[in-house]
Amino acid sequence: MIAESNINYNRIAEAIVYIKENFKNQPNLDEVAEKVHLSPFHFQRLFTEWVGVSPKKFLQYISIEHAKQTLKNQQATLFDTAYETGLSGTGRLHDLFVKIEGMTPGEYKNEGKNLVITYSFTESPFGKVLVASTQKGICHMAFVDHEEHAFKGLKMLFPEADFDQRVDRIQQNALCIFTQDWKNLDQIKLHLKGTDFQLNIWKALLKIPKGGLTTYGTIAKCINKPKASRAVGTAIGSNPVAFLIPCHRVIQATGDTGQYRWGSTRKTIMIGWEATQVDDN
Repeated sequence: MIAESNINYNRIAEAIVYIKENFKNQPNLDEVAEKVHLSPFHFQRLFTEWVGVSPKKFLQYISIEHAKQTLKNQQATLFDTAYETGLSGTGRLHDLFVKIEGMTPGEYKNEGKNLVITYSFTESPFGKVLVASTQKGICHMAFVDHEEHAFKGLKMLFPEADFDQRVDRIQQNALCIFTQDWKNLDQIKLHLKGTDFQLNIWKALLKIPKGGLTTYGTIAKCINKPKASRAVGTAIGSNPVAFLIPCHRVIQATGDTGQYRWGSTRKTIMIGWEATQVDDN
């Protein structure tokens, strides 16, 4: 078993290197499988098992990262970016960005230009919170220790946006989550950007009831990716909206609460607080 595992590891490692070095040629499944001396079917299954995503999706991730770096060059056009990434045209570049990043390449290049973000700081049962919104909904929510550092972090996410420090109706509605039963609130709107995979994970998190807990493995099964627990954990850790998208309700299969973007101690307290709220109701 160990010998076979080592062979499979070496094959997958070779495939990853090959894809990274040849992504501009957009190699297909058959080509990469032949490189590591496997049938396309066997290679697809083995790669997905080891990496957590299919070879095609991995190629898309490599391609999008190169495209993003190219777009950061202010002189680069969308056509230039498509060509440099090995895509046949701007249409494929557009489709790739929408599928992986949840935005068009133009929107990515603008980095929030012409977007007005309203933000404010407030107290919650678990410490100070920074909440930010656009006209479409909440785009960011985080527990903070230092307001200045937190605002700099928000600006890094939307470097070209205009910011206005004030409380709006969207924020007020969202912040009621700490004081009322969310089922009695008007629908809280979110304005998020993320990959299809991340958005699916965040949607799954919204289904975890208040006071309830689940595991990373269970979330993976919910999105039909039972072997992608590691990728699921990464997506959960990148949740941009604290508490509203309840990533704190996901724990390890052992029962350990695990890590949390805004502190493991805060996560433990939040889980206990919610359990008390449910018992009181």
